[in-house]
Parts: sequence; structure tokens; C-alpha cells
Amino acid sequence: MRPSSSGTMQISAAGRSCGLDSRNRVPYVVIFPVTGFVAAQHIWISRRFLMSKRKHAFISHHHADDEHVSKLTDMLSRNGYQLRNSSIRAKPANQARLDRGEIPEKTLKRLLRMKISWASTVIVLIGKETHSRPWVDWEIRQAHQLGKRIVGVYARGGTEADVPAALNDYEDARVNWNSESIIDAIEGTDSPFENPGSSEPRQPIYEAPVSSC
Repeated sequence: MRPSSSGTMQISAAGRSCGLDSRNRVPYVVIFPVTGFVAAQHIWISRRFLMSKRKHAFISHHHADDEHVSKLTDMLSRNGYQLRNSSIRAKPANQARLDRGEIPEKTLKRLLRMKISWASTVIVLIGKETHSRPWVDWEIRQAHQLGKRIVGVYARGGTEADVPAALNDYEDARVNWNSESIIDAIEGTDSPFENPGSSEPRQPIYEAPVSSC
């Protein structure tokens, strides 16, 4: 016991590396102010409490699914998880230029590569036409080349038939429209491969490498 110089509770790491228990928690030391002194004890804190609450992500999607992108970020925000999305969401006039091919492909690729590089995770929103969008496939392959974590998320009504070929090759996780599953997949605390509309796991087509500390 030693005198406390602050009336606030302090939290510090207990000095263990990779010390997760079976409930995905880590050991920490908490310092409680008690009448001018502090007492230390070990407690277990949920890893969710310790993880970053703001994440830089690139949401790869068909432009017709822009509404689902907003719904996804809003849903996570309601759970205290801020997703900063760097993907392109063109205004109607600019989208028309893209559709007419008026923007040089090399210019668009350079811009997309910059935006993917900025993100720590690439989220692929799986909607009805996602599998047929060549730009989505290109973005996934770029994310893989840049070493980004790649997470597929089924939009409402999405099916396995809507999954882009590159996602089958390079995904780290694929989950349904559920905030807990999505956050865990983004953070890497869990890497489930769920069937659409079900929380039952499936085997990934591509076995992503698993790192250990």
C-alpha cells in the first residue's frame, strides 16, 4: 500500500502476454483510491472493454447498396463502435460519370488503393448483385495484397450465391447482420464463417492463416 496522488481509479496491465481466459478476458490490475491509499487486486476485464472503439474500415459494396452501408455504420454506432468508412460513395452525378466510363480506370484504381491502404479492415457487404461487380472483386484482391483483414457481412436477404469469387479466396471471416458478430470479426477476437441467416458456423473455402502470440 502506498499513498494515492489521485482520487481516480487506475487500470494497468498485469504483465501477462496473451493471457486470455476461456471467456476471452485479460488479467488487469485495478488501483482503487481508499482514504488516501490505494489497494491493488487482479480482476478479469472483458477484451471488448479494452479494444479500440473507433475503427478505420473500407466497406466494399455495390453502389445500389449505399443504404445498407449507412445502416451498418449506424447499427455499430448504437453499440458504441464507431466505424470510419473510407470507401467511395459517389453522388448521383458522379456515379453517372463512373457508369459511363468517363473517369480513367487508372485514376479510379489509384484512389481506391489509397483508401484501402488507409483502412485496417476491409468489409465486403454481400448484397444481391455483389458477386457480379468486378470492382468489388478487384477491391478484395487489393485488400489481400495489402495484407488487410477481410470480413464479409451478409446484408439482409444476402445468400451464398451473392458472394464474390475473391471473397471465397481471401476472407478472414463471414458473418450475418448482427452487431456482436460483426464487431468480433472486425476486431479479430473471433473469425466465424456463418451461413446466411444462421449463426451456425460453416467451414471456410479458403483457410486464412492464423497468427499466435
